[in-house]
Amino acid sequence: MKDLNDLSPDEFLDAVSQSFEASPSDAPVKPAHPAEFGMYLEGRWYRLRIKDDLIPKDDPVRRLDVSLLADNLLEPVLGITDPRRDSRIDFVGGIRGLEGLQQRVDSGEMVVAFSMYPTPMSELMAVADAGEVMPPKSTWFEPKLADGLVSHLLESR
Repeated sequence: MKDLNDLSPDEFLDAVSQSFEASPSDAPVKPAHPAEFGMYLEGRWYRLRIKDDLIPKDDPVRRLDVSLLADNLLEPVLGITDPRRDSRIDFVGGIRGLEGLQQRVDSGEMVVAFSMYPTPMSELMAVADAGEVMPPKSTWFEPKLADGLVSHLLESR
């Protein structure tokens, strides 16, 4: 995120604590399970855990980590209503790691960064089984398929 939506860092942390339990961490936070996030702000890492009552159990899209972060922090606190088009937000692929997030904040390019637990395949399948579509930036999977594959069209006769 490029800004805190006109909030001071303390005001931002107070707003985050409305939906998340936030605890400072001495080390970069690589989330260990779904509904846990890392947040890097002002040279410090925090472990965020979303409050259980905010996780919609019956909606496979809204219970994804990317949706939980968007619905409970990005939109209400930071004013990001369209993560695809808002110029204040950017995404760092998982392969760049926590160092990539930290570097962008430390350089002054961004103000705060978040790390998320990778979307489990079971969650992807639950979304597909429900006939739904994955939200933006929720489908970063490693390893990527090799580029440059050749496709051959078969004609039916």
